[in-house]
Amino acid sequence: MASRRCLGALSRHLRAHLLPTAALENPQALILRSLDLTIRQRSSSNLKSTPGGFQWVTSIRLGGARYYSSRPTNSSDEDEEDDEDETEEDEEEDEEEEEEEDGDARASKCIVQRGKSEEEKIEEAAEIGYKVMGPLDSSDNPFKLYEPFFAVVQIGSHQFKVSNGDSIFTERLKYCEVNDKLVLNKVLMLGSRTETVIGRPVVPDAAVHAVVEEHALDAKVIIFKKKRRKNYRRTKGHRQELTKLRITDIQGIHKSENVMSAV
Repeated sequence: MASRRCLGALSRHLRAHLLPTAALENPQALILRSLDLTIRQRSSSNLKSTPGGFQWVTSIRLGGARYYSSRPTNSSDEDEEDDEDETEEDEEEDEEEEEEEDGDARASKCIVQRGKSEEEKIEEAAEIGYKVMGPLDSSDNPFKLYEPFFAVVQIGSHQFKVSNGDSIFTERLKYCEVNDKLVLNKVLMLGSRTETVIGRPVVPDAAVHAVVEEHALDAKVIIFKKKRRKNYRRTKGHRQELTKLRITDIQGIHKSENVMSAV
């Protein structure tokens, strides 16, 4: 760009002052004629060998000084550029294939996680603290009269003190439907009028039987967030999913006849 500007300024200067009659001539021919520029090209001596290939060297003489301009042949350079482009395309294709494989693997993992086997369901329910025994038959009559015994059971992260005939609300239990019979096997304590059994941490051979009555939603809770002087206000509502259980029987404690007759 600087050489072009110099040539343009020089041509205008020559047109205005030195050669006013040659204003219609070509600017390049005018500059060459005024500076007595001679361009010589030699076929044998000007051909130089370089690591990248052969180069044509043009010698330009301006006022006794020589300037060399070289133009490399792009035979090997073009081959290298083509090879680089091909390698880049291959790498991009490989990356796309890897991304597709990763996506397929993630999809398969999601499918495996969604569909759990019966053993996995039983293990997860046991970790929470219950076991599904199956649906309640029409001929079954699990409900009994009140008995003066109580038990402390753990379901998930909550503990409940229950007796025969009580109903409790727990967080939504998985893999059970309405009218299913459950066995709550994490019994922490058993008690009656005459004795108390405390587990370490669980009472062995103790169980609490229950029936699923319904799956419901708790009352709505409003969550309001505010940051003063920031124009920030957020309001959300939440309704917790619950499961209603009816306690039918408590096992693992000695039920004396005197207590039962007193009831």
